[in-house]
Amino acid sequence: MLTKLFKKGFAAAAVLLTISILYYSVSIFHHIRTVNAMADNSLTWVDFNVTKSAMDRALQLDIESRNTKNPLNWIDLLAYLGAKYGGNFNQYRAKDLNELVKQCKDGVSVKQLAENMKYFDYYKKAYEAVLGGMVGEYLIQLTDKPGGKALQLQTGYGLKAYSPVAEGYGFSHYNDFGSSRSFGFSRPHQGHDIFGRIGTPVVAVESGIVETLGWNQYGGWRIGIRSFDGRRYYYYAHLRKDRPYHGDMQEGVLVQAGDVIGYLGMTGYSNAENVNGMKSPHLHFGMEIVPEGCERESNCEIWIDTYEIIKFLEQHKSTVVLDKETKEYNRKYRFLDLGMLE
Repeated sequence: MLTKLFKKGFAAAAVLLTISILYYSVSIFHHIRTVNAMADNSLTWVDFNVTKSAMDRALQLDIESRNTKNPLNWIDLLAYLGAKYGGNFNQYRAKDLNELVKQCKDGVSVKQLAENMKYFDYYKKAYEAVLGGMVGEYLIQLTDKPGGKALQLQTGYGLKAYSPVAEGYGFSHYNDFGSSRSFGFSRPHQGHDIFGRIGTPVVAVESGIVETLGWNQYGGWRIGIRSFDGRRYYYYAHLRKDRPYHGDMQEGVLVQAGDVIGYLGMTGYSNAENVNGMKSPHLHFGMEIVPEGCERESNCEIWIDTYEIIKFLEQHKSTVVLDKETKEYNRKYRFLDLGMLE
């Protein structure tokens, strides 16, 4: 009896040891890739783990200081913290950001304060690649007049990226980036699963051009949108069976952040087209950084962990309304991303 228990205990310990070794091996591998990328200031690897709370505060400081003598740039602030923490935002403390801002308000720039930080330029480059299209100037229709006529577009500045799920539609999620997937071949999950009801309106996170549209055996009905500056590719997969896309969607079409682009479903994981091969309805949301000179779906592609980004974007959801004639959902308030004019 004791022998059997010993064998079971030994087997369990061996399994735990194997898991631990694999976990730390992956962690070390990621660390080496990050260090190598920082060393030559390239974007061959970006381990993005900036927290929602850090992004929230940096954005607030950016907006509040916009018209002051010493305006702050939220990406500069985050890059400084990234260099300070070695990219590990588990170390983030609000007081570190407050101390940085205090010095900036005294007239010292972030660049000057980061002069002796070896990897500041790398983190600035990396975070600009990930977050560069999310904040800026835009025109927006804020509300309706009592008579039902729309107000003219008004200029605004701030967060211009939207949550991928429309306002009024609940969802759940957890950080599943990097977990294993086995359909077709073994690979890490290079996206983020957002679980909701079939038919939930899916909206464009950032403005851009529809680059990919159609069926894929892994992603089912999916749509890919490239940002105007060409640096980010957004991938929305497992859309609804039979009617996955908004009627206006086709390759080459320009979309604004917050536009309805399709509907949540559970297609994919099937060699046959238009099949619900997933176990539960969800949106697979992926964000790929495409470094200058690289092609998408090549060895230099960089998929980003978007878990904290999704939490950050929950503060900005697109209000949608149903057109009873077309059965399509459309955004209620018009929006124009002025970044497309740059």
